[in-house]
Amino acid sequence: MGAKWFKIAVVYFVIGIILGIVMGIIHDFALTPVHAHINLLGWVSMALFGAIYHFYPQAGETGLAKTHFWLHNIGVPLMQGGLAYTVLTENESLTIVIIIASLAVVLGGILFAVNLFRNV
Repeated sequence: MGAKWFKIAVVYFVIGIILGIVMGIIHDFALTPVHAHINLLGWVSMALFGAIYHFYPQAGETGLAKTHFWLHNIGVPLMQGGLAYTVLTENESLTIVIIIASLAVVLGGILFAVNLFRNV
């Protein structure tokens, strides 16, 4: 489980730095919230999940870990895609997607916490 999180984290790292450099080059920082969330929920959080599951492999073998993995990895791209669309188009029609995806990430985070208290 740790390796899966690390591999996905590095993808978000690359996306985050590319988005940041593009915003800097074109001097348009409208996507700053997306950039920040990609770096925090993608790169940083996922790398930390990977480290924790690496050092505590018994926690990574649970159903809670697997559910957390999928909730986070479905929630983050949907949330950030919806947010980017909303910011770029000023169209709030995807707000419900952002809300549902955010709730998936929150639920995944709660499951992660429960898993850690049970298995670490």
